[in-house]
Amino acid sequence: MAKTDNDDRMKRIVETAEDHFDRAVLKVTAPGGEGRSSFRLHFDDMDVIATFRPNFRRTHLEAHVLEELRTYCDDTPEVLGVVGEIMFQSDVGRRRLNQEIVRHESAGQLDLAAQAVASIFRYQSAARKSDLHEMMPHLGTNKNWIDNVVGAISALQPYSMGISDSFDGTAAREAVAQPGRQFVKWDCRSGNAAIGKDGKLRWFDFEYAGLRHGAEDFAWLIGDEAWPIAPDQMVDVMIDCFDPECGHDIGAYLEYLSIYQTFHCVQRFKLIVKEAQKRGWLSKQRVRKYDDAGVHPEFAAQICQVGAYFSAQAKVTAPLTRNFEGARDSFLEILKEGRSLKSA
Repeated sequence: MAKTDNDDRMKRIVETAEDHFDRAVLKVTAPGGEGRSSFRLHFDDMDVIATFRPNFRRTHLEAHVLEELRTYCDDTPEVLGVVGEIMFQSDVGRRRLNQEIVRHESAGQLDLAAQAVASIFRYQSAARKSDLHEMMPHLGTNKNWIDNVVGAISALQPYSMGISDSFDGTAAREAVAQPGRQFVKWDCRSGNAAIGKDGKLRWFDFEYAGLRHGAEDFAWLIGDEAWPIAPDQMVDVMIDCFDPECGHDIGAYLEYLSIYQTFHCVQRFKLIVKEAQKRGWLSKQRVRKYDDAGVHPEFAAQICQVGAYFSAQAKVTAPLTRNFEGARDSFLEILKEGRSLKSA
């Protein structure tokens, strides 16, 4: 975004906020960088998040989602007003989960993971008590989307071996296709949750919310390449926090999670490779600070390790395990050599 456009946008946000809250904005900061849609407004006695998205319809939908969820849970921001294209919401905290979790040892990390998982189950439960199922869009339903999700496995081939003939693409597409019955936030990477001054973890950025199976939100969290907890430990956390009211038997739920997680990991891997070829490798600190794609060879290897684990849990995805393991080893070698993927 050009600097002039950004300045005009910022001026509009500040003027709207001062009029809406009837007090002066003392300072504006950009937690995710100036190119993002949300800014922290600092007043004399409080901080507020102002969200100004390119698509005002998405902003209004997000505001409605948050208002509905807050009726039944305290795991999301509170809407403080919507003025035209700008939404004001409570500041859920500056300690983002993706940065906070690496400050802890193993026990502390598992505790934060349990808080994050339990919080997702709670807002999904809150959604079931609301009318959101009547008006939210159904996600990932068209054939092209499903074909692209499964077909992306070709991205693993240059870094491993060929896809096994035993992989049944038709069966995989059928397994991924799920009717939209459960509310999902969608982008549940750990950079989209924060711990507030009250010590509570809350999720934010609900602009892509819709309806699907429900396990997709956990796939986003576990399949966040910067997430430091081993996949088998995350399965234990899922079992401990599982909500039996979610409409699925836990065995079937975990099987679907394993299948969907496999293809989600492929998507993240594909994005990492694409960005590494375009921008070169980024530091892990930068990735966490700006909630960027995990463009670091260690993160690429990590997402392959997660994919290897989950693909091995289901018959339909088991033939892909060797590809994930091969790609993981390739990126560990790239890390060791300090080799760049950036195109000349």
